[in-house]
Amino acid sequence: MSEVHFKSFSKKQLTVLSWWHHSSPFHTKDAIICDGAVRSGKTTCMSLSFVLWAFYEFDDADFALCGKTITSLRRNIVVSLLPLLSQLGFESKEKLSQNLVEISHGEKKNRFYLFGGRDESSASLIQGMTLSGVLLDEVALMPRSFVEQALARCSPSGAKFWFNCNPENPLHWFYDEWIKKAESKNCLYLHFLMKDNPSLSKEVRRRYENLYSGTFYERFVLGKWVATQGLVYPDAAAGKYTCQVPCENAEAYCISCDYGTVNPMSMGLWANISGVWYRENEFYYSSRKMGSQKTDEEYYQELEKLANGRKIEAVIVDPSAASFIECIRRHGKFRVLSAKNDVIDGIHRVHEALREGKILISHKCVDTIKEFSLYRWDNSSARDVPKKENDHAMDDIRYFVSTYLCHESDGFFAIAAER
Repeated sequence: MSEVHFKSFSKKQLTVLSWWHHSSPFHTKDAIICDGAVRSGKTTCMSLSFVLWAFYEFDDADFALCGKTITSLRRNIVVSLLPLLSQLGFESKEKLSQNLVEISHGEKKNRFYLFGGRDESSASLIQGMTLSGVLLDEVALMPRSFVEQALARCSPSGAKFWFNCNPENPLHWFYDEWIKKAESKNCLYLHFLMKDNPSLSKEVRRRYENLYSGTFYERFVLGKWVATQGLVYPDAAAGKYTCQVPCENAEAYCISCDYGTVNPMSMGLWANISGVWYRENEFYYSSRKMGSQKTDEEYYQELEKLANGRKIEAVIVDPSAASFIECIRRHGKFRVLSAKNDVIDGIHRVHEALREGKILISHKCVDTIKEFSLYRWDNSSARDVPKKENDHAMDDIRYFVSTYLCHESDGFFAIAAER
């Protein structure tokens, strides 16, 4: 594992690292909540502090590290935490099959179990355990039932709760029940901004500030709990990412598809030219508007016409379209992938892909351009959800970005799909 170095810590980071120590004015608190901007330095300090506290107070005890998924938890915490602990003289042994990290220092040893709180069923995974502490990373993305079940497991004397998240909707249950009630629940609440992370350069801060606009700028840069409103992609609606496709040979082609029978069917042809994916052409069919429905075979023929003899790397299809996926596979000409369908994560990824110039839209894609100008957030919901209308090209674009382009800390790259 590579070494991790810190130049310095901010005042808030130092507070996170030491709040539990008996010399701290906050050591009698039962919990800590850190929220705020992305890249503000809260996660690494919190996870390191969690382990240091565990060894300061306990020996031969069980703890939980929780994330939205085991994969995101390993990426966000474990990968950076274990090298840090090694530099501090700790020994770590990760048991992947058990989702367990055993950590020891001198004569002391504690066990840290990894849990994913993806949905309501996740609560059953943690039932029956006795935990001396729990760290919930990205807690605002977890269902309330999972969080409350994890907290209920912390019965030993001296157990503490650790919460970390980026802001969401101000009607979110965690904001209402924990952040607004932090004082009455005996919690230390710390709100982070990018400036609270000394390791973040001005150039990187500027890059993140330029990635977001509207509600997501207020949340991820300013760290505010604000409601989504208005257009989902306001810059795209203004035509910022619409262009003429260069007259150059493409390096690769893909097709993305949002399947519809009663609802519109949308397919987009993507061409990779000099590292940029252009939505070069589209097929869009509304059975309501046209007065007749098409069969899967008829849609497959439209797919062939859209491909127009090009070598297509993959056809990425709405995961609910089982019959159409089977139809494509039966013909044996195209490799078909079932799309990843996390709506909010996908919208974030499309936002970043557009703003970083990784995808652009051809002037020829008139129905896509029309949907960009109509696709809006549902302001009547307490959750972040777009209205289920004018969203078919929007969905197939999201499928392409989420399934064929992977978001990494330094950008996007194309991934090889399973054959």
